[in-house]
Amino acid sequence: MLRPEQMSKVSVTGSKGVMPEVIEATHDLRLLHVTEYDGSWREEFGFETGTPIEGAESASDKLVTIRSLKSILGVEETEAGRQRIVPDDALEEPLEEIRTEVNELDDRRSELRSRLDDIDEEVDAMEPFVDLGIDLDLLSGYESLQVVVGQGKVETVERAVVDADDINAYEIFSGERTHAIFGRPTEDASETALVDALVGTDFATLEIPDAEGSPEDYIQDLQQQKRELESKLNTVESELNDIAVEEGEFLLAAEERLAIDVQKTEAPLSFATTENAFVAEGWIPTERYNEFATGLKDAVGEHVDVEEIERAEFSRDGHDHAREEVAESGSAAAATDGGTVSMSSDDPPVVQKNGGAVEPFELLVQAVNRPNYYEFDPTIILFLTFPTFFGFMIGDFGYGVIYTAIGFFLYSKFDDGALKSMGGVTLAAGLFTTLFGILYGEIFGFHLITQYFWEGMLGLSHPPIEKGLSPATAEWALGWLTVSVVVGIIHVNVGYIFDFVESYELHGAKEAVLESGSWILMLNGLWIWIFSDALGGVPPEFLFTTFAADGLIPLGFSGFSFTVGWVGFGMYILGAVLLGMAELAELVEFAAPLSNVLSYTRLGAVLIAKASMAFAVNLLVFGVFVTGEGSEAEWHFGLGHMYHVGDMYHGHEVTEVMFGGLFHSGAAGVVGGLLVLVVGHLVVLALGVTSAGLQAVRLEYVEFFNKFFEGGGREYMPFGYDREFTTED
Repeated sequence: MLRPEQMSKVSVTGSKGVMPEVIEATHDLRLLHVTEYDGSWREEFGFETGTPIEGAESASDKLVTIRSLKSILGVEETEAGRQRIVPDDALEEPLEEIRTEVNELDDRRSELRSRLDDIDEEVDAMEPFVDLGIDLDLLSGYESLQVVVGQGKVETVERAVVDADDINAYEIFSGERTHAIFGRPTEDASETALVDALVGTDFATLEIPDAEGSPEDYIQDLQQQKRELESKLNTVESELNDIAVEEGEFLLAAEERLAIDVQKTEAPLSFATTENAFVAEGWIPTERYNEFATGLKDAVGEHVDVEEIERAEFSRDGHDHAREEVAESGSAAAATDGGTVSMSSDDPPVVQKNGGAVEPFELLVQAVNRPNYYEFDPTIILFLTFPTFFGFMIGDFGYGVIYTAIGFFLYSKFDDGALKSMGGVTLAAGLFTTLFGILYGEIFGFHLITQYFWEGMLGLSHPPIEKGLSPATAEWALGWLTVSVVVGIIHVNVGYIFDFVESYELHGAKEAVLESGSWILMLNGLWIWIFSDALGGVPPEFLFTTFAADGLIPLGFSGFSFTVGWVGFGMYILGAVLLGMAELAELVEFAAPLSNVLSYTRLGAVLIAKASMAFAVNLLVFGVFVTGEGSEAEWHFGLGHMYHVGDMYHGHEVTEVMFGGLFHSGAAGVVGGLLVLVVGHLVVLALGVTSAGLQAVRLEYVEFFNKFFEGGGREYMPFGYDREFTTED
């Protein structure tokens, strides 16, 4: 799981006469991740990039046509039925008939939509004339009058007309926003005298339509035309929908068939070829080499030579060297001198080896980048830590069940892809939230599991762990900060150890010690020093009491001795010296072991924050009363009824009522309380994703990944096609 699947680079050499058969067999095997020929053999051996097989252009053109038809018809992959055979004679004539009919209908649809848009524009343009309230035929056709219609300030317009020398008389008719100016120009005035007079005023002129009757009647005529066009459009779209239903399955199958044809006919573009021979290289999983070689031999016989060039492994300089012995195949030699040549130095593609419940967490890794071939795949670590972090921070049985249900729905609803992976991640996070909810004894913030399970069934006085909201349990809140720090130390150590192993395998022991061992020494040395008596009373006391024999988590650890503490500080200094020897500039990060670990205290902080939000919702709805005083005070929800000061609750006197609760304040309070209860817990549920989820992801990406992870790996994409709609049988 920590390493990708081992890959082998293989060479396939043969005469051009068998190249189509080799391509066909390789396509069916779906194992070879083809390496593109980079032209490196051109000068020395005369190899050129291959050319497509006959029929490639025709298949490509048909594929473009089918995809265009699919887009026009809105055909979805979910509409496919059983797999079908698509022979050559089923592509030409049927496809041309469908193309002709669909294009005609699509052209009609486009024309009708365009006409509908024009009508909508006309209706919009007519609205100001409705506001004006003058029949359209009265706004034009005069010999001695000029008419301008527009919108603006009537006072400004009137002043401009009055001041115009070319206008003898005028009249203005106004609606709420629209005005019509009728002006009689002088005998020698131009045909645009009235318009010219309004230039420079705050007045937007409108084009007067060439129509008769009232604007309302004109709009009614337009609306009638629109209804007729919409009816025609519905008919066209219905016909297109009928074609989509009848021919959708054929189009999907034909698209797949042609996509496969294009793949095969254009495959030589990745090969190195001469007049008589070809060489293809690529990567396959090492354990499947025999399957690949046998498959080609069975299909082509001795006319093709398959050779495993190299098994990709770690090397001291961090690079993989793929070289091949190019031998004669058929009637042509791959290399004229029979020597050793290198087609390409491409890194092997990455196949992450994570199965079962771990595989969905590859989504979180790939959100940053795909691991490269020479580094650890952190997916298994995310599988172990991310749900634990999330569950710890939310820790509620009720929320956990909902998260689990959402995750199960996504995981079971979708066959593959990001949503299925997200469902798997959510499912795991929900299960851990449920588990921690049982340990905390909480369901939607209520301590019902504590009351009926831990106390009622098992006879315990409290659940195994608590969140620490009430004064009586406040020490847990500080204890969780200590736990968060310890988790941070372990998590960051794992990251540095990964980096150490990678550096050792790629560059040797010296590089590993200087680059990675230095940080391991600094991290652990610093925190040994902090968790010791060496600093006197500087570190907070809860760091030493949380794991003490009589502490919250009784592991018998109450801190390191004075001597061990200063040894730890010496480790820190030694690590800093080694780091400086490797890269002096990195010493500016000398405080990183402290800040990185302290970043994990967000685990405890979000735990308290989420618990407080759920507590606040329940307090508003059911109210809270207090038993005991001071540091011994405990808080209780008034689920059945609200207790009052002086009442006895399980042998303890009620000392205070923090809030009476909406449920205990009449019918209106019950209605309001139900609303607060539902909305409040939905908000907490959503914020669990945006706070706990994001904080957990941040710890993984920033504090953990940064220690060793570079990414940049290539996805393994074998030559071939995963058929969904077609079959050859």
